[in-house]
Amino acid sequence: MSEGAYQRLWDSSHVALQELLDQEQPLLEPVPDRERHSFQYKLSSLYLQYLGLLRRFDTLYDQMVQPQKRRLLRRLLLGVADLEVPIPKYFLLEQSNILKERELMLAEILWRMKPATSSEHFPEMTRTEAIILLQRAERARQGRLRATFMREIRKEEEQNRKIREEGWQKFSQDQAAVSIQKVWKGYLQRKRTHRDRQTEMEFIGMLPSPNQLDNLGIMSQAGFAEDVRRLCQIEREEEFQLAMVTTHDSLKETEGPDIKEKLKEQIRQWFIECHALTGRFPDYPDESLGGSYLIFSDKTPEQLKMELEMQAQESKKRDQEKSKEKEQERKERKKKEEEAKTRKGEASTMLKVSPSKFVPVINAGHEEYIHVWKSRYESIHPNQSFDPKTLQMEKKKEVEQEIRIQVSNASRQELKNLRLAVDREEERALKAPKKKTGKKTGKTKKEKDLTLNRSLDSLFEELVVSGFLRKSETVPLRDYIGDWLYLGSTLNLANKLPMPSLFDVRQNVALYAVLRLGSPDIHSMAPLIRSILLVGPSGVGKKMLVKAVCTETGANLFDLSPDNLQDKYPGTRGVQMLVHMVFKVARLLQPSVIWIGNAEKNFYKRDQKEEKEMDPKRIKKDLTKALRLLHPGDRVMLFGTTDRPQLAEPKGLCRTYERILLVPRPDYASRYVLWRRMIEAHGVRVTQGLDISALAKVSDGYTPSHIHQAIQSVLTERRVQHLSKRPLVASEFLGHLAKLEPVYREEEESLKDWYFKTPLGRKRVQLIKDQDAEEAKLAKEKKRK
Repeated sequence: MSEGAYQRLWDSSHVALQELLDQEQPLLEPVPDRERHSFQYKLSSLYLQYLGLLRRFDTLYDQMVQPQKRRLLRRLLLGVADLEVPIPKYFLLEQSNILKERELMLAEILWRMKPATSSEHFPEMTRTEAIILLQRAERARQGRLRATFMREIRKEEEQNRKIREEGWQKFSQDQAAVSIQKVWKGYLQRKRTHRDRQTEMEFIGMLPSPNQLDNLGIMSQAGFAEDVRRLCQIEREEEFQLAMVTTHDSLKETEGPDIKEKLKEQIRQWFIECHALTGRFPDYPDESLGGSYLIFSDKTPEQLKMELEMQAQESKKRDQEKSKEKEQERKERKKKEEEAKTRKGEASTMLKVSPSKFVPVINAGHEEYIHVWKSRYESIHPNQSFDPKTLQMEKKKEVEQEIRIQVSNASRQELKNLRLAVDREEERALKAPKKKTGKKTGKTKKEKDLTLNRSLDSLFEELVVSGFLRKSETVPLRDYIGDWLYLGSTLNLANKLPMPSLFDVRQNVALYAVLRLGSPDIHSMAPLIRSILLVGPSGVGKKMLVKAVCTETGANLFDLSPDNLQDKYPGTRGVQMLVHMVFKVARLLQPSVIWIGNAEKNFYKRDQKEEKEMDPKRIKKDLTKALRLLHPGDRVMLFGTTDRPQLAEPKGLCRTYERILLVPRPDYASRYVLWRRMIEAHGVRVTQGLDISALAKVSDGYTPSHIHQAIQSVLTERRVQHLSKRPLVASEFLGHLAKLEPVYREEEESLKDWYFKTPLGRKRVQLIKDQDAEEAKLAKEKKRK
């Protein structure tokens, strides 16, 4: 795409954004509960439109070259986070240097650890001995290849000899001609059949058309063009950074002295006018009240004096009003509690959306686009460089602010000297209104630094050597395959609780974890989520989701699983030190993910005899304390995975993990997509002869791990080579599936029952009960009428 095409996409995106901002205000008004379905439809449509807008802004931010526009797009991207939530590309692109440094540091530590472990298993060998060993292996390999090649030549010569001896004597000239015609006609017919089949498959969309294959080359060129644009972005950004410094310095040199003299003249004139009117020099405004900004405003000295006195009086009145308001609030709370008891939830039946923190950010970015960029012609900057006029205006404000502070400090001293010389009195500083903080709702204790005298590198190395900081596998979130729940909306309308699909789980992980850990601004504005628990049968991909979060955000992976804690850092002091080190390094090198496998072991109801030596509950107390110390801006998240949450104490588990995501067995749609994509991942083209639908039906109860194992067992290297002679059929996978133990419905039902006992699960069940009761009342009223 050209720059003009991106500009048109930007303009159309802001038109759509204006429509969405207009729809925000009506949602803040309360709606009766009987209109729940229409209210949910409005929210869902608005959510999908914001996601589509996020895709556009992500594309524009990734490909637009002009640095000032990209800064505006970045602010809009923070505010608007097709159907699937896209992971912004800048999460990894803009911190690639930091990630490389961490990888090098981790690789260096692991390399230093290798000799100690490898020397135990492999004997030392000189260079000459290693070369001789490699030569022997290579000669043996070449000898086997020559033997196989000679064997095939002998077989071919023997077949040719038999044909010469027997075949020529049996056929006459006419018979030979007929046999050649048969072979030729068969070849032509096979060619025509293959061409017709190819055309039919392209028509029904099962194979890419030749035009689509030609488009692959065009797509590769487009990808190359995108990389070129990213390089241009880096060049323009460097130019812009340099221009920011030079513009600031030049403005300070050229216009700085004039600005400084004008400000001094204004302040001195204000001193003289105040002295002429009141007979004494005024009090200099405090910075908390506005400082010299009040002087530079178009107000007379009398008005300014009155305003300062009024502000001091108003601060006293506010303190008195606040005490009265608190008493009124207490009375109102009591009244509300009494009304809530008498009227069963009339207030709770009203649906209302709470104001979003992101809407003001979006609105500000949209206003900047309208006032600065909408009416600007792009022909002014054909090379997509920065706009010097806009930059000069921004830097002029910064220079004025810096000079204003300098002038204010000098003017304060000048005012003090004038008072001493003329009025013979000391300076009277105007007291700023005291900021009274409200009552603390909870005690916030500062964490004691147990490793105050240690450097970050030493802590990092100790955690790597101990096995608590690991290198995460590269697993993109899109590789977690699953389809959406097609009957989900229908079941919700029927007041039934459907099990989430694998697609829903992937979306929730993207919303709760990836977006928050990927951007510090989103993390600070979005509701704080410190921990997530993934619950589901073994093999549904819980660990894969944890690795995907680390991959998409570039997060460090810390392993605090009970199995990894065994025989490490014994005693209460040792565990306290370990948890402190992990959370300290995680905060300093954020984003970070702390993973606990078999999370139920930390909260066992009853201690297991076989795990008594491990003592998995010893980390429980320090873990909960460390989680409470995480605040907005600390991009650290605890992930727990478990397939047996029934063994844990519910209260402790639910308090530690703020969000619980139930990962179910894949449904039919997800199993169909899993079979198809996993087979295609092995380089096998799925044809009509392979009944994917039958495999999806037969594999009910099997997890993605089971399906992957069955495909790996069947599609060996030898089997893939023989696909042209013997096509793949569904029956080949059944034998391997039968050897695996599926997840039975009883196990999934027990997990489902456990989930509905959690706080969120109970709320959902209660909501459905209330809706059923309301529908029953409405039905009775209709019958009476």
